[in-house]
Amino acid sequence: MSSQFLGGILRPELFMGLVSSITAHSVRVNLTEAGHASGSHFSGNRYGRGEVGEFVLIEGQQKLMLGRVTEVKLPDAERRSIRPSQPNNTAIDAIGIVQLLGSVEMDSLAITAGVDSYPRLSDRVYAAPHQLIAAIPRLMEIRDVNDSYVLLEMGVVSGAQESSVAIKPEKLFGRHCAILGATGGGKSWTTARIVEECLRFDSKLILIDATGEYRDFSGDKVKHCHLGEPVDTAASSKASIMPPTSFTESDFIALFEPAGKVQGPKLRAAIRSLRLAAINPALAPLGFIKKIGQTKAPILAEESKPETAYKMDNPSHPFDASKLVLQLEQECVWPDAGFHPNKDTSKWGGQDDSSLANCLSLITRINAVLMSPAFRCVFSATGASIPDEIDTFLQGEERLLRICLSGVSYEFNAREIIANALGRLVLSKARTGVFREKPIVVIVDEAHNFLGHRIGVEDYAAKLDAFEIIAKEGRKYGLSICLTTQRPRDITEGVLSQMGTLIVHRLTNDRDREVVERACGEIDRAASAFLPNLQPGEVSIIGADFPIPLTIKITKPLTKPLSDSANFQTGWMKIEDLL
Repeated sequence: MSSQFLGGILRPELFMGLVSSITAHSVRVNLTEAGHASGSHFSGNRYGRGEVGEFVLIEGQQKLMLGRVTEVKLPDAERRSIRPSQPNNTAIDAIGIVQLLGSVEMDSLAITAGVDSYPRLSDRVYAAPHQLIAAIPRLMEIRDVNDSYVLLEMGVVSGAQESSVAIKPEKLFGRHCAILGATGGGKSWTTARIVEECLRFDSKLILIDATGEYRDFSGDKVKHCHLGEPVDTAASSKASIMPPTSFTESDFIALFEPAGKVQGPKLRAAIRSLRLAAINPALAPLGFIKKIGQTKAPILAEESKPETAYKMDNPSHPFDASKLVLQLEQECVWPDAGFHPNKDTSKWGGQDDSSLANCLSLITRINAVLMSPAFRCVFSATGASIPDEIDTFLQGEERLLRICLSGVSYEFNAREIIANALGRLVLSKARTGVFREKPIVVIVDEAHNFLGHRIGVEDYAAKLDAFEIIAKEGRKYGLSICLTTQRPRDITEGVLSQMGTLIVHRLTNDRDREVVERACGEIDRAASAFLPNLQPGEVSIIGADFPIPLTIKITKPLTKPLSDSANFQTGWMKIEDLL
């Protein structure tokens, strides 16, 4: 920002009025220009000089105050003075309510949230130049505004195409980010714009694409993988698998939904035995531990080893899930061979038909899940392993890894479980410290489908909380998350409260706006009142890193997301209808 601009920010051409009343959070302004039929133009930009939503500067005694017009009205005694035949009645006694947002240093224009010193009666009020509004993210930094940064060009101040708004990635992702808004508000375009801007730098992004709408991203810096069989996918996309070893014991228990007093313990015992088979394959020539009528000594000897016992009790230790039914049958066994008084405790007995009967419904469900098309990319498909693909991506030159989940159905909660396993995989890598030098951002599209869910029944339900844990502790490991959703009310407030930056598109649902207000303590009802009226592509950027809400128009991305609605005119029209 030039010194000439710094010295001429309060322009007489932008004068709006005088302060007539002051409260703790707002001031009233006598608007001298509100009677004009239209705003005025200065330096190529239009200024309303008395319109709702305008940013203003109040010339205080010590500092400038930054505010926003939230209401324009007439005193009740004067409201009858308006006549349609008098469009330019400059004598109108209009009053503007200005919400106080922050303080501006007169010399450097450094901006701080909150009120350092309140204005006085008769202090002058000016429309804030659009260049100043565009520079708010940088002016709130401690460093000099002329320092060189990695900046993401997000968009422009609404109504001022030349006033570009650039944001540092630390401000956008440092304390996580959420892109919120109703359908058609422009969330996908905003996400695509952010991805494009990050690709200009040596960044690392993992995009979990729930619907496949970002498949058009291309280039040597982009890598595509897909699970299942999506209807459409990128030409270079790799068919991949999510191996069962990526799942934990709680995932399997919630997935298979054991019931009653018998099924749960038997399933846990079977998983534990299969871990032993993976640790010492010599004990399981067929891939599972045979117990019916077998000698206990070799098994007990291996289990008594401290290292083996630790691995068997580790809920994340891998095992062969395809042998689960066979192992479950082996767990339905009498604990000792023979009968009293000739009982042989050195061997297991025969099969316990009663326990096996109790487990038949569980066996049926396990077989259904293992053979389900929804889990084909886990249990029966072949392809590149997603964990291996992530490792290759982290070590390579690519900047974006898009993992498409559009081919994974919701049957048996497959999509939710697989997405949660992805989040847990990235989190486990972050905990090793590999992202401290080079931070990584995980973008979760349609996040309401994956966060805050519980699967399973009764005592065996599991919470899919991988992304919630990332939101709570990922920042200290260099792992940031960016959520996009059209249903903020379906995201837990605990997660939203961890989002340092909220990019909010139009929100028409009262419950959604209330959730945003509660999650972001710096925004009040005066600021949230603008959310239902945002135009498609317009956003309000708020949050802990943006205590002064900023409304901008997102620049159209070069790679447009494929999220258009169906075209009924083209699909339903016949040639004879045109004749």
